[in-house]
Amino acid sequence: MIERAYTAGEQMGLAVWTQDEAGPFQTVPFGGNSWQDDGRPLRQPHEYVHDGTAKLLTLFHPKRGEARARGVTSSPNAVLHEWLKREFTSMLATTSPALMLDEGTNRELWRSWRQDLQWPITLPQELPALKMLVVMDNLKGHKTPECVLWLFAQGIMPL
Repeated sequence: MIERAYTAGEQMGLAVWTQDEAGPFQTVPFGGNSWQDDGRPLRQPHEYVHDGTAKLLTLFHPKRGEARARGVTSSPNAVLHEWLKREFTSMLATTSPALMLDEGTNRELWRSWRQDLQWPITLPQELPALKMLVVMDNLKGHKTPECVLWLFAQGIMPL
């Protein structure tokens, strides 16, 4: 299904993006250019404190090589979903219009993208025109009813 999204999805005029979270990364200093005086050893200030970890939220468009990213210190659903909504809203504002299909054909198009899912998503009664496919990992937070219904309402099919 993912390969089909990358090939047929674009041919159908659908935007195809991938989404993931990278990390956690340690927020510790690393070697590089330093500013100490010549002949003086490199030192860390006495008040230096490790700041834990950071994560990177990412959206990637494989065909165009376009990436959208945001660094965060944690990525619970509230943070991830807010960021996804903001990014997808911005993307859809600049995406070409969806295919104009009759209601039955549109529903079949939505169904075709869920047929190979291990746990097919139940589609709502009202479906807007399909505009985008998003390949996501299998984290629980990506499948909350609130998140999935919001994606559907925007014309986005999560895979």
